[in-house]
Amino acid sequence: MTDNSNASLPSFANGAINLASARLGARGLYATDEFFAPLERMLQDVPASFDADLYDDNGKYMDGWESRRKRVPGHDWAIVKLAMPGRIFGFDVDTSYFTGNYPPHCSIDAVFVDDGDPTDATVWTEILAKSPLGPSAHHFFENAGKEKIWTHLRLHIYPDGGVARLRVYGSAYFDWSKVGASEEVDLGYIFNGAKSLAWSDAHYGHPDKMLGPGRGINMGDGWETKRRRGPGHDWAVIRLGHPGTIKRVIVDTAFFKGNFPDTCELLGAYLPDLGDTLSEVDTAASENWKPILTRTKLQMDHIHEYGADAIADIGPVTHVRIAMHPDGGIMRLRLFGVKG
Repeated sequence: MTDNSNASLPSFANGAINLASARLGARGLYATDEFFAPLERMLQDVPASFDADLYDDNGKYMDGWESRRKRVPGHDWAIVKLAMPGRIFGFDVDTSYFTGNYPPHCSIDAVFVDDGDPTDATVWTEILAKSPLGPSAHHFFENAGKEKIWTHLRLHIYPDGGVARLRVYGSAYFDWSKVGASEEVDLGYIFNGAKSLAWSDAHYGHPDKMLGPGRGINMGDGWETKRRRGPGHDWAVIRLGHPGTIKRVIVDTAFFKGNFPDTCELLGAYLPDLGDTLSEVDTAASENWKPILTRTKLQMDHIHEYGADAIADIGPVTHVRIAMHPDGGIMRLRLFGVKG
């Protein structure tokens, strides 16, 4: 069945990634004030937490970005560089644990900078008008202009206070017109627009982590399921960044030693009209997609490379189903091929 851990999220978050994810590379570039808590905390991927007894030199330790009480005219604001250029579907301005120190209002501007970062001469576009915020709550705002591409955001808080987390739900933008017809590219890279749409289990790590950059930093930076105690196996359905023919596959079990899958297999299908929210019928049908990599044995903490001798050429695909038997963890999945 499809994982429903995000069931409480609004519809605009379906099939989206967090473009403001620090794990994926989003960075806080500037804040007018960070007296109580630095901007970088607002971009952390883990949910905000609270320790009633924790204080630092400036006062109560808060898990987010918090400015001091403003005693002069104006308001505070911060600039965030998104992890990747992307289209924005909506926001979560999360004030968790900020009860007497949350901003009553916020607004958001955006800009596309082709190279580098904004300057004083940059012209920003407001994409979220001044909107009310409340204490210790998730505030979801849908973005009207979902087709425009942005690289940076400017978050305004009125007049001061703290924001625990900023989530920017959207899709990565990659200029596929710059990729040649015979040029090898990772069709499953999250920066190239790939996304996990459904999965059997994500107890220890979301399958999107498999699609991220590098080899991973620790065991928590991959897709890992809980121990399976009944029949069956774990799986994830991934929408590729662009339709293409897969020529080479890497399954990396880095850091997974006592918990790597025994075997894995990869199936694919060309379904350009399949949406980002899969029904139970859709996910059941994925079990019968065409095999790209037949079930094969895995090793612990190892880069498994599969080339022409192991990969079946089934033509262009838009989606893949990675299955691991019976359970465990995969750090990275690379799906190299040519667009088609």
